Amino acid sequence: MNMPSTNFNLLLLITSDLGRNLLKVILFIAVIATAIGVVLSAHHNRQLSMQHESLIQEKDELDVEWRHLIIEQSALTEHNRIEQLVSENLNMRRPGPEDEVLVRGKPNGR
Repeated sequence: MNMPSTNFNLLLLITSDLGRNLLKVILFIAVIATAIGVVLSAHHNRQLSMQHESLIQEKDELDVEWRHLIIEQSALTEHNRIEQLVSENLNMRRPGPEDEVLVRGKPNGR
């Protein structure tokens, strides 16, 4: 029951085979690393594109809001509206000739 000794050291066999094909192993590792780099850069590019689109949409929304605020500001600062609010809320009116008082100063400022 003695079997012939065909005990191969698997680790020694693998390292010797890798040693003989070192250039192929290095090229294989380089191809895998490059593929991983391409996948990661494509993912990063997609994320940046989505972020760019959302920022453009936010800019457009802010631009519309800014335009509405400009229109609101111009409506609130119209002279007719201000005169109407002053006359209604504060009971103010334009002075007439009878309300004007002329104040004369001394000559030469003394």
